[in-house]
Amino acid sequence: MKKVLIIRFSSIGDIVLTTPVIRCIKKQVPDVTLHYLTKAKFKSVLEQNPYIDKIITIDKDVDEVLSMLKNEHYDFIVDLHNNLRSWRTVLTLHCSSQTFNKINFRKWLRVNVGWNYLPAIHIVDRYMAAARSLGVTNDGAGLDYFLDPDKEDTSLSLPEAFRNGYLAIVTGGQHKTKIYPPEQLIEFCKLYGQPVVLLGGPEDAAAGERIALECGSNVYNGCGKYSLMESSWLLKMSTQVITNDTGLMHIAAALEKNIISIWGNTIPEFGMTPYLPANSYSSSQLLEVKGLRCRPCSKIGFKQCPKGHFKCMKQIQPQVLLDAVKE
Repeated sequence: MKKVLIIRFSSIGDIVLTTPVIRCIKKQVPDVTLHYLTKAKFKSVLEQNPYIDKIITIDKDVDEVLSMLKNEHYDFIVDLHNNLRSWRTVLTLHCSSQTFNKINFRKWLRVNVGWNYLPAIHIVDRYMAAARSLGVTNDGAGLDYFLDPDKEDTSLSLPEAFRNGYLAIVTGGQHKTKIYPPEQLIEFCKLYGQPVVLLGGPEDAAAGERIALECGSNVYNGCGKYSLMESSWLLKMSTQVITNDTGLMHIAAALEKNIISIWGNTIPEFGMTPYLPANSYSSSQLLEVKGLRCRPCSKIGFKQCPKGHFKCMKQIQPQVLLDAVKE
């Protein structure tokens, strides 16, 4: 029996993007025991995953679990984080390992010099390459996100007018320059004129309340009201999903929703677009402003537009978003 450890400490979307590796190792490596090392606050992303035999968590530092990890006697480590913390774990455990190519230098060239040497390959396939020596190949079945059946009735908490179908909009994001402006969402919701459920964390609640107040009874603000699992059920129940580049976007892809993703200061070419199964009937539309010389201005994002104009988002007009929904 082979024992394998996967390492990915954060965050929601990045962990969801590792799920094809989890599934393919468990299904393709005979009699494998599979463990996963992550941060405690992201454990819920994986708790329902049947392909993982054990989830090991840390709060801040790997010192918290190194002694326990040594006693597991792993045969192989798949390092899908590739940073100092994960390298230290690998070195301490003294077993065979493989990591993935972050392509950070190529991203730096694209952001800072404008030279495009980015490979035409999704991060999922770069993750899969780290498991290649185990004899694992990508099965093409897309991402996994397993819903907790005990939370299936989450949609019953919505006002009755929203229980016969609604458009889900993921309003937030880790960085401001990856968030579609609330004033433009207000205009879109007024143009759309049908039920909309806003989803996001507590940090998005104020913006969600503003949008709901401006738009009236067609918009329900769910930001900050639901857990990650409850929000995921609401994505599942929606007719389609509009989302910024954020963790719930990847959960929506795992649930095979029709997705319209909005791209601001980052670009799809970085390899983090919604990853749907090869035979999926769902669709993924990417909305972005091409041709801006200042874009991409970062491989991650900023608290505000470095140029002050935020054209990468503001030039995606609400009517364009409405046309994408209709399409």
